[in-house]
Amino acid sequence: MAADRAQQKQVMKDIILGLHRGVSVEEAKARFEKEVGNVSSSEIAEMEQSLIDEGLSTDEIKKFCNVHALLFQSALEKAPSDETFPSHPVYLFKMENREIEKLVDSIKKAVEKPEQQGLAALKKTLKELLLRLRDIDIHYQRKEHLLFPFLEKAGFMGPSKVMWGKHNEIRGMLKAAVDGLDAVTSIAEFDKYRGSTLAPLLEEVPGMVFKEENILFPASLEKLQASDWVEILRESDDIGYVFIKKPEETEVLMKRLQAALLEEALYREQDSSLQLPTGAIRLNELLPLLNALPVDLTFVDKDDRVAYFSDSKDRKFRRTKSVIGRTVQNCHPPQSLEAVEKILRSFKEGKKDQHAFWITLRGRMVHIRYFAIRDPKGQYLGALEVTQDITDIKNLEGEKRLLDERD
Repeated sequence: MAADRAQQKQVMKDIILGLHRGVSVEEAKARFEKEVGNVSSSEIAEMEQSLIDEGLSTDEIKKFCNVHALLFQSALEKAPSDETFPSHPVYLFKMENREIEKLVDSIKKAVEKPEQQGLAALKKTLKELLLRLRDIDIHYQRKEHLLFPFLEKAGFMGPSKVMWGKHNEIRGMLKAAVDGLDAVTSIAEFDKYRGSTLAPLLEEVPGMVFKEENILFPASLEKLQASDWVEILRESDDIGYVFIKKPEETEVLMKRLQAALLEEALYREQDSSLQLPTGAIRLNELLPLLNALPVDLTFVDKDDRVAYFSDSKDRKFRRTKSVIGRTVQNCHPPQSLEAVEKILRSFKEGKKDQHAFWITLRGRMVHIRYFAIRDPKGQYLGALEVTQDITDIKNLEGEKRLLDERD
């Protein structure tokens, strides 16, 4: 039986590689149905993971992943679905997907007969719907920052390398759809916009739902342990949910989890102190101190693994505890991986001690700096990321003295 599965896996790999060489989807499907037949989502995930391990680039897999899904669609849809209960993260992901599908259908209906609505009314309705759909980012962030790290620990690197890239493509399509709508000034221009900008988006979003529910989630249910799902659920509140209200069962479970965590809190070590060259600080003082700093801190050790992050309430970039121990390369989408590697390489080779850049994020100016951390002998210990909202600082003028009467 094991030999049969290995042979089946090899046939699937040959079919996929054939697609990448130019074999038609119809020819590939015919061979698939003849030589493979039924296949589980985890077998597909393992097959794609092995292709990555053997050197097929994640960009190449991402480029054809829609075709892969189409190829396996009939087999996957015949497979029995895994039962989940209302407190399970997969159940909550699927609840969101049902709302995503409704929103996509609403957008499709809104643009069916543009000439009958009038351009102004059409643009207003469509923009409201697109801005709502843009909140899908929260759904994707829970996958990227919670589900993907646990899959990596289980040996599945593919989703974070391939699916994250597809998330970013959809994010880009959403931005283009919102921005492009503003430039439309006639029904004729709208028809062109609908075909070139809106249609691809409305194809990719449901396509991602299919990949989640027929490949990602079943493979995750098979590979992850109950304790992993509990941790994912516990940290999901830090990112939030979109389009849904959590079931009451989930609220009850979360309260129990939080109560258990309080018993294990750092504050039970009231008298423990950290002795430093310039003084000492109690452990129960250190955490509030770090979180009170007007910057976000993330420390990556010499092996490129996330070791610590501060947890201030206004963090500019989300962090969850599942990121601890994760390689920093896997904490970034594929598009920015080259820049991350370049920064770390410059630190390790001693060519640079810091890098800085700044971006506009949700209307705020954010300054991001990376510092090489070295011991007194110059040995590399890791890298520190410091992120700060400098919008208000840039706008300062004149002076404000200590104990100013304006306080």
